[in-house]
Amino acid sequence: MIYLLLSVVCSVTVGVIFKLSRQYNSSAIQMVATNYAVAVLLCFFFFDFKFTSLSTAPWALYVSIGFLLPTVFLFLATSIKQVGIVRTDAAQRLSLFIPILAAWLIFDETFNSYKLVALIIGFPAILMILMKPVSKEKTNWTYPLLVLLGFGIIDILFKKMALYTTMPFTSSLLVVFSIALVIMVLVACYDTVVNASKITLKNILLGGLVGVFNFGNILFYLKAHQVFTANPSTVFAGMNLGVIILGSVIGVVVFKEKLSLKNYLGLFIALIAILLIVFSQQS
Repeated sequence: MIYLLLSVVCSVTVGVIFKLSRQYNSSAIQMVATNYAVAVLLCFFFFDFKFTSLSTAPWALYVSIGFLLPTVFLFLATSIKQVGIVRTDAAQRLSLFIPILAAWLIFDETFNSYKLVALIIGFPAILMILMKPVSKEKTNWTYPLLVLLGFGIIDILFKKMALYTTMPFTSSLLVVFSIALVIMVLVACYDTVVNASKITLKNILLGGLVGVFNFGNILFYLKAHQVFTANPSTVFAGMNLGVIILGSVIGVVVFKEKLSLKNYLGLFIALIAILLIVFSQQS
């Protein structure tokens, strides 16, 4: 479970950086572009690569992930601006429904009683944690919906990439990050030329931090999938519930966010769900 825990910590840290960056009026496009540049460099620094199987590599899978990663990042930033962090976070975490269904329908996973109970109580726990007062103004759910679908599909594609063994997953990771970097460089160039956006040091520094932790998040997430090859729902559920709990704790302690009794009850139920997922690996 150590890889899953490390992935959760890195994921929450990325969210914290994005939240802090809003105070500096930073550019999400420049941050995301720098993030993938750093991720590519870290791949070269930490890993050895074997590209002998590139001709038979699943390029459709690589291109799909490489396109979706930066695209969903930008959807996330836009959604936060339009409907706020609370509802965007809800959309992101409720994307858990998509990979869980995939674990059953696509990956033919068998659920034991522990995992079934964990999932049954985990979904309402997510709703209870994220349930906060919202305004009565009409809400545009287009971007939150895109965030929900995007993260759900990315979870499934990462699972499929982790199962591809002809080429080391570290090499696959470099290919995906490189595709994402090319896409974001093009987007950043367009933003600079058409919208006259200036490239600033603060965006590069913040994007660099995002890149370090985003790299760690995805790396440990893939390693967790390799460890739990026969139980993808363990990673899907553990990751989402873990991020919610740690993110909520940081929100209360660091950002002084107020939680209701219902929110705290949801956190407690989510913790029980995670423990049940851990126990499910022992049965």
